[in-house]
Amino acid sequence: MAETAQAGAPATSSAATGKRKSAIARVTLKLGTGHILVNGRTLEDYFPRESLRMLVRQPMETVNAVGTYDVVARISGGGVTGQAGALRHGIARALEKLDASQRAALKRGGFLTRDARKKERKKYGQRGARARFQFSKR
Repeated sequence: MAETAQAGAPATSSAATGKRKSAIARVTLKLGTGHILVNGRTLEDYFPRESLRMLVRQPMETVNAVGTYDVVARISGGGVTGQAGALRHGIARALEKLDASQRAALKRGGFLTRDARKKERKKYGQRGARARFQFSKR
């Protein structure tokens, strides 16, 4: 997915997919000024919580690429925290595709690892995944 102008020239854009819980983010990175667009809205508009915006920017801060690339993302599924985690994963994978030398720093930060934790299924004979029905002795 990385486009190159000439053979051996550095790529100017990259696309990757990030996942977290049930959220999926399709991310495209292009050389630019650092604007992040999520589902046609700005990062500040889409993620009003500062902690989620910090989470999304972490991979770019790790490789010192904050003002270097524009991010365009389409996110579907999940809640806000899962979507932020999926976007972070997608940005990290796209950065790695653009510059393979950044892989070590991104891997060290844990940005390339897919967080496999998902919602545990409800079991029959129980109220939830782990919660039981109230026990009555008599």
